[in-house]
Amino acid sequence: MAGVSFKPQHAAAIDGDMYRGWFEVHAENYFVDGGPRLRQLESLRQNYPLSLHGVGLSLAGAEPVDQAHLHALRRLVERFEPVLVSEHLAWTTHGGRYLADLLPVPLDAENLSHLVDSVDATQESLGRTILIENPARYMSLPHDQMPEIAFLTELARRTGCGLLLDINNVYVGSRNLGFDPATFLDGIPGELVGEIHIAGHVVDALDPSLLIDNHGASVADPVWALFERTVARIGPRATLIERDNDIPPWAALQAEAHQAQSILDAAARPIAQARAVER
Repeated sequence: MAGVSFKPQHAAAIDGDMYRGWFEVHAENYFVDGGPRLRQLESLRQNYPLSLHGVGLSLAGAEPVDQAHLHALRRLVERFEPVLVSEHLAWTTHGGRYLADLLPVPLDAENLSHLVDSVDATQESLGRTILIENPARYMSLPHDQMPEIAFLTELARRTGCGLLLDINNVYVGSRNLGFDPATFLDGIPGELVGEIHIAGHVVDALDPSLLIDNHGASVADPVWALFERTVARIGPRATLIERDNDIPPWAALQAEAHQAQSILDAAARPIAQARAVER
């Protein structure tokens, strides 16, 4: 099923709509004890499936997972019982300082081992598995020792976590680093993918050779093509239209969700037909 990033300014339009999808929110936006923001989320959760997407747990940071942050996330999970919980292959804190970006981690054995410990601690605290999202990449790190796919696959094998496959991030990285996005996506074990993100990107204003994952534009045609190719291979997955900047009217996001749903439905038909033949 296709879903959309929930934005408070769309609440009134959603209430008057016949939308049949699901919503995702950034968990940290709801780390509050009460107030209108939580009440709005409660109202949304009464009518729609919900996914919590974390941006600040810093799983790939050099330090252990912050217990206060994890406690706040656990409270939110227990209160709203989301269908999916996800975080990033990234770090955001160091030495008690929060850095407002999803920073890359060298893909080596030492960082993999540390990340395994962080994901294990998170899943044990939450009492459930989580999904880890592949990041948008802007440069190769000198200490990389293994391909990103191998890193993510081994992380999933050792922790039992799943993958949140961000196809826009793959496309942005392929343009910035010069690899084939279709080959990359073909290497992702389909059984590990629990959710897909698709979003917009822009060309960097100072360096036209660089793409920026800004979540501030409509999904680009090459990303739609990669999405269709991927779900045809691995089958339908919960898919999110991700938008965080330059928020358009609700109808525009809904139209993108409908486009994603039509692609998911087309991918589901051969599976349904095969099952019918087996019966």
